[in-house]
Amino acid sequence: MTETNQIALVSLEDSGLVLAQPADDVRGLTVVDPHDHRVGKVDDLIIDVAERRARLLVVTSGGLLGLGLTKRLIPVDAVTRVDDQVHIEALHTQVHSAESDAAHDPTPAYHEMCTHYGYGPFWAPGYVHPYLLGRPRGT
Repeated sequence: MTETNQIALVSLEDSGLVLAQPADDVRGLTVVDPHDHRVGKVDDLIIDVAERRARLLVVTSGGLLGLGLTKRLIPVDAVTRVDDQVHIEALHTQVHSAESDAAHDPTPAYHEMCTHYGYGPFWAPGYVHPYLLGRPRGT
């Protein structure tokens, strides 16, 4: 596949779908970087409809009383473990330097977003879905 135009990606919240692995649903958990710096909170998941697998986290940060929240996309490849928080290998500065409108854009530049974090695109040949999501939290 050359781009995500052949892959149906949808917001889990808006889709009415259920993930293939219920443990993948990390919505509401706090996201922290390798230094335990708070990055934000998982607001939603962008899922691959065909595989019902999480591909991206929609992480919100900032704001006050729901106003001025910033949403950013983080590939699930960045997740190193899930317990009572979602731990990612990207530093909070890398997340905050990512395009903040991508989570609002109906056709975000997924390739640029993946490469911003140092990962290949999830639709490329040979992509291996991260093992972490799909196993129980804390293991």
